[in-house]
Amino acid sequence: MTEDFSQSLTPPVSPSASDGLCELSRSRPPCFCCASARDGPGQSLSSEGYMMNGIMKRLLLRLDPAPADYEADTVEIFGFPWTTETALVESTKMLFGLLRQRLFRLEALVQASSHDFGQAGNLHYEAEELRQHCVLFLQYVKVFLHRYLEVSSSLEEGPVHPYEEQEAQLPSALLEELFGLTLLIGRLKDLPANLQSAFTMQNQGKIFPPAWHLLHLHLDIHWSVLEVLHILGQKMRGQVVYAHQFVNLTGENLTDSSLFETHLCSLLCDLAGLAMGKYSKVRPTEALASDHYLCTCTKELWLLIMQLLGHRSKALHTQSFWSYINQLLQPLVEGRPPAEQYAGLPSLCKDPLGFTWWLVTHLAELAQYGRNGVLQSEQQLEANWSFVEDLLKTTCNPRAPLAEEQVRMHVHCCLSLCLLWEPSTAAVSTLWDYYSRNLSASFSVPWLGVSGLGSVCRTPLALMEQARGCCSPGPLRSPGHIQLYRSATSFHIFLRVLYLCLAQDSGSGAPRRQMKGRIYSKFSAKKMQDLSEAGLMNFLLLFMVVGRQVELEDVAGRACELLGHLPASCPPGRRALVWRGQLALLLLFQERGLDVGAQAGWLASSFNETAKEFYDKTTEASRRLALWGPLGSYLEGVAEVFETSACLGLSQEKLLNEGFDWLLPACRQSELHSALGFLQIVLSQL
Repeated sequence: MTEDFSQSLTPPVSPSASDGLCELSRSRPPCFCCASARDGPGQSLSSEGYMMNGIMKRLLLRLDPAPADYEADTVEIFGFPWTTETALVESTKMLFGLLRQRLFRLEALVQASSHDFGQAGNLHYEAEELRQHCVLFLQYVKVFLHRYLEVSSSLEEGPVHPYEEQEAQLPSALLEELFGLTLLIGRLKDLPANLQSAFTMQNQGKIFPPAWHLLHLHLDIHWSVLEVLHILGQKMRGQVVYAHQFVNLTGENLTDSSLFETHLCSLLCDLAGLAMGKYSKVRPTEALASDHYLCTCTKELWLLIMQLLGHRSKALHTQSFWSYINQLLQPLVEGRPPAEQYAGLPSLCKDPLGFTWWLVTHLAELAQYGRNGVLQSEQQLEANWSFVEDLLKTTCNPRAPLAEEQVRMHVHCCLSLCLLWEPSTAAVSTLWDYYSRNLSASFSVPWLGVSGLGSVCRTPLALMEQARGCCSPGPLRSPGHIQLYRSATSFHIFLRVLYLCLAQDSGSGAPRRQMKGRIYSKFSAKKMQDLSEAGLMNFLLLFMVVGRQVELEDVAGRACELLGHLPASCPPGRRALVWRGQLALLLLFQERGLDVGAQAGWLASSFNETAKEFYDKTTEASRRLALWGPLGSYLEGVAEVFETSACLGLSQEKLLNEGFDWLLPACRQSELHSALGFLQIVLSQL
């Protein structure tokens, strides 16, 4: 199978006769190279790669793949000069045979390579030269198809020139050679371990072992097969190309489109498998900071496939990129075998649902890159909400509840997708159904310790600031966004998703009204009475977030109405929490310059009743001590209202009511010290 052309090859143009004609000096063709790439947020891809050299842009615009190259009458391929305009037609098998020969030689170098550093340089340069020969030939094939292939109609009559007859057979011959090449190199998942280890090779220098060159040549070939088949399809103008040899041998109709589909699905499957291997080592806290690719070359390969499929979907009305990804991942989530075209995807995955969330999120983020390989934050991205909404239904399924550590990562991914795409009302509704059922949960992750509990709001101002934080989600890849898993519960992350949904710029305001109605509908008198203190805090924070984006007066009125369902004899700790929430809403009114009379009146009435009980001589000492908790919180909260107010003409004085007539005489020395400190703060603001 290893054809040896070194002794018997007679090229069609002798070197001595063509020294003045052959194009010997040519720029290096684009190829996968992570040696010069800078990975990280906002970083471009390799300057030697396909994207940065404009290959994708020229491919999609049907431009010459290498406009500055192959201009001479002859071209040097595999060390021999060939006639530029006819070589691929006249010597198809010979050229692909030479390609296979270089591949075998590179494989032999991999087998022979050792840890002898003295030989590292020689092996590197020999392997690099072999790879360059192969990449140059693949580029020549693309240029030849674009410039020189003339597709003739089978209806033409009359004598045919022998070259034209050969040219008519080129598409089929090329299809057969490409198919043979895919069989020869095999799939990425089947590469031996010593080659796959080159994906993660850290080498800051310019010397690489032969395994690195062979692995990246495999990536070049995998992409070039898709690119050549796409260019061939464009040149054939809808005519189907059949591989006659394989039809005769196997009885199957191998065509250009079927080979494209087969190779594409295998490549997507293998790339997903590589990502799955990396996910197995990723901690939940690092999910959004850990990329799905092993090196920037596989990142670029994902990008090339994504953009090619996006173009084909629009121009040829074929499946979109997300359609392929959904077909690949759906069986994994559902726990059933993959479709035949995706055979080979590893069946053992530590967390199929989490992996799917992780991969879809990172692929969506990758779509921010433009055709030139540079991040374009304003680019309109194609959404995949239908699939993500199904993932959410699985995450939030009450019949198969997940732990908070899993839900938090999934909702974190959902937030990232909302930042990338227009938020989905259906997705937010699914999340709200889940959190409305579990509002009293602590949403804690035990192994994270205190950092996973989320911040506890001790004052109205702190509650207001926490709501403001939920209404100001950080940009993707910012430290604040990436660290949300550690610093916020899944409910707090959901509030950020909810805010993005409510903040959508819709002229009709329908999404806001629809979402507000869904939130209101989940609360009843019984629901309010069943809330724990954690649930009550979540309730208050929810209404603060909604109030910042929707009609504040309506939201505050609804919150007061629902809080009125709490029993009058509720524990002092819960009463302090209610007042804290009411004062936080009052701060929001004040921030917007709205009158706080209605909110202050409700608070004053409740404060009066509690102050009377505190004053009552029959109240037990333990009860009086417990009542000072909410009373002290009231003093602290009202002090914040006066301290932060730019204008005291918004009915804030209603907070200073006759309840103080009951409170001050009943205070002990320590309590009186706090009360007098409060009065001093208020008087200083008047």
